[in-house]
Amino acid sequence: MLVIDAHLDLAWSALQWNRNLLESVYTIRANEAKVAGKGRAQNTVCLPEMRQGRVALSFVTMLARSTGHKVAYLDYGSQSQAYGIAKGQLAYYRALETDGHARVLADSESLRAHIAEWEAWESVGPNPLNAPPLGFVISMEGADPIRDPAQLEEWWEAGLRLLGPTHYGPGRYAGGTGVEHGLTALGEPLLREMNRLGMLLDLTHMSDQAFWQAVKVYDGPVLASHNNCRALVPHQRQFSDDQLKLIIKRDGVIGAAFDIWMLQPGFVRGGSNRDVFIETVIDHIDHICQLAGNSLHAAIGTDLDGGFGREQSPCDLDTIADLQLLPELLAARGYQADDIANIMHGNWLRFLYGAWS
Repeated sequence: MLVIDAHLDLAWSALQWNRNLLESVYTIRANEAKVAGKGRAQNTVCLPEMRQGRVALSFVTMLARSTGHKVAYLDYGSQSQAYGIAKGQLAYYRALETDGHARVLADSESLRAHIAEWEAWESVGPNPLNAPPLGFVISMEGADPIRDPAQLEEWWEAGLRLLGPTHYGPGRYAGGTGVEHGLTALGEPLLREMNRLGMLLDLTHMSDQAFWQAVKVYDGPVLASHNNCRALVPHQRQFSDDQLKLIIKRDGVIGAAFDIWMLQPGFVRGGSNRDVFIETVIDHIDHICQLAGNSLHAAIGTDLDGGFGREQSPCDLDTIADLQLLPELLAARGYQADDIANIMHGNWLRFLYGAWS
């Protein structure tokens, strides 16, 4: 079954971690066998495995923070550095497009044509070696690279279609994971410019204060690209039932994340993943479906390349191709074929078609 994954940090993995994502997961693991550091020789996402897993479309990020709390290859000492890094990440996606490995999608017409090509490919017995180009919708995780709200139109013209105003810590536009800050002085003008342009608002990583302020200012389509449920994993990073209900009420979609610290209560990074399975992800998908009363708002947003690998993924997942295990697991929970298709790809398609109509 075709898959849409609403959160992959491909450019960050390729450029900041210096991985050639045209190679297989197994080649990169072998090349990193003697490289020290978290997630090294453990990666799960590369372009060949995405084709094998029928990941027809993904929301791919630009990620470069500038919060004043420097972190190597992630949080930079100045806004101009963050701007330059994000521009480089965007250039990477465009280079993959030029070389025929991917296509950047920014409107409903190109999206329909892309999905039709993948459906035709799948209908004749999918062979990863002759799969169509991967589809990319360009996202930005944390708006720090945007120099000021007036510059957002430049990013729109360059292909940016989804924007999460913040990431971890005190972002330039809003408080994120781990802080109690709301919108900054720049936050409301940014959201108003997003409204004007039709830029989609990704609420993921927003602090509770910033979340509720943002949804009052921004009246366009909202989503949570990679977010799990606070009712199951009590942590500020997850969304409460009230927050999830707000997204559902506004006909948004929530992508379930596969990072096990978002799946196992009390998980400490560096701990064992032996008690967390892909089935655990379905607990969060099911919780959203129960809140909604239907299967129209739950989807996938794995974040599988978000600075970790197999060691911080469900223990029965080897690569992103194992997303193809989900349909059988959902069916075992009583989900019907139409519900499964909604979760695997249909809800994100409906969301994008509605936003881009």
